[in-house]
Amino acid sequence: MSTTDTANKATASEKSAEKTSARTQAEPVLQVERRDFVDLVPENRARVQPMRGFDPCYTDIVDYIVRCTHKIWDERDVGLIYSHYTHNCVLYNALGTIYTREQVVLDTLQRLVAFPERRGMATQVIWNGNDVDGFYTSHLVTGSGRHTQSSQYGKPTNRTFTTRTVADCMILENKIYREWVVSDNMSLMRQLGLDTDQIAYNMAKEQFDKGFRLTEIGENRRLLGQYPPESDPDYTLAHTDTEAQVLGWLHEIYNKRMLGKVKEVYASNVQWHGPLMKELYGQASVIHQTLALIGMIPDGAWMPQHICSNPCEEGGTKVAVRWVMEGHHLGYGELGKPTGQRLLVMGMSHYHVVNGKIVDEWVVYDHLAMLAQIKLGQLAETEA
Repeated sequence: MSTTDTANKATASEKSAEKTSARTQAEPVLQVERRDFVDLVPENRARVQPMRGFDPCYTDIVDYIVRCTHKIWDERDVGLIYSHYTHNCVLYNALGTIYTREQVVLDTLQRLVAFPERRGMATQVIWNGNDVDGFYTSHLVTGSGRHTQSSQYGKPTNRTFTTRTVADCMILENKIYREWVVSDNMSLMRQLGLDTDQIAYNMAKEQFDKGFRLTEIGENRRLLGQYPPESDPDYTLAHTDTEAQVLGWLHEIYNKRMLGKVKEVYASNVQWHGPLMKELYGQASVIHQTLALIGMIPDGAWMPQHICSNPCEEGGTKVAVRWVMEGHHLGYGELGKPTGQRLLVMGMSHYHVVNGKIVDEWVVYDHLAMLAQIKLGQLAETEA
């Protein structure tokens, strides 16, 4: 290629970038709220966001995560995983880690076998980042379907179900290289009428037979040196004032156990969408459900791992927080009689903040994975 051709090509590229930048100002990145699916995966829409290295069909990062998820899970184009995940991607879930793309393919196929009628509906996508440093997306999906095939869950029950899942992804140039997935599997198993105690045992036994054990490693973070909870959360995770504010609220509620804070920061008519597909209303419901989790793990330390946010077309800001809570099963609750076993809860929370108040909360964590951890600990004790 001649010097003139190279210069012309560079100039054309710059003009294209300028047009994309100008269009980005005119038309914002898609939001899931208020939009039908066909509007989230539009045809013949020009790019409104720089997407270096992404397939031409993707016009912005929300389009990318909604469209490729739909293709893989609903249209069953599982092979797209090879072009949308790196070969060495790492996928974290509530009871284990997948370390290769091929394992992601195998796990996807197994899940699709059990529920061939399942369809996932994009409920929310909260994101940050860019095409140079990489994007981070937090994708809330509401799945529904029917249990019609034999699988690891046994014979089909033909029962219908509705569950929630949140998948957080780190993406660069069309490929996911890190993913965290939390699903409300306890709710799913209960809706199917299955024996959750036996399923949790089977999950634990599979891990046990592979050589995994739950072991105590040092002191509980919350009780280090018998100091009180840390006075402040890790504000370095926050990118905006609203994100810092939310981190402060959650730290005071979960770590300082100041549950009266709920009445200060949640709207009186807050909607709470939680595990076991609970749909509740009002501040008292939030307090009770928060107590239910803390009460099961009363020595638990709550730790945020990532936070991002977007202005919302409905007004206010949508905030996504990925977090873990680690401690011991020392209290009564959904998991039954306290066992003293070590527990690590992986959770995802989405908040809608309007005028300094949380008006909606969606939170997903899996009681079934927690029960399986208890079973695994008990198997290890029996072995010892």
